[in-house]
Amino acid sequence: MNGEVRAATVGDTTILASLSSQFGYPAAVRDVEIRLRMMEASPEHRVLVACLEDGSVVGWIHVYIAMRVESNPFGELGGFVVEENHRRRGIGSALLGAAETWLTGRGIETLRVRSRSTRVDAHAFFEQAGFSMTKDQRVFDKPIMIDT
Repeated sequence: MNGEVRAATVGDTTILASLSSQFGYPAAVRDVEIRLRMMEASPEHRVLVACLEDGSVVGWIHVYIAMRVESNPFGELGGFVVEENHRRRGIGSALLGAAETWLTGRGIETLRVRSRSTRVDAHAFFEQAGFSMTKDQRVFDKPIMIDT
């Protein structure tokens, strides 16, 4: 990859939202800014962006430390996208490497990613990057009411 990987800033929110939409998760710029500010304030979260030599952002990765009662802490990818026209150029590998470096600096030895069953290209990327499938599962969401 020609360019750099750096921490995301609030100035990146427009491109983060655009790339999220490209990935199939539409997100309003204002909402992305609010979420990014919360993640910046949390030492368990890190959002990184991949920039070309001209400074343009072409990908991002969100990694966080997950904690469970029954297992040691591990890293998990909350989101990971590279702009369609810049895939297969080492950008995803550079982002993933930076996320792994951030985790190992915190003593975390395992990285997990969840990937939709239809994202065959992503599965191949993760397997090539050293991931192995450990579980096949379904995800259930339930809206909960917030008292105001």
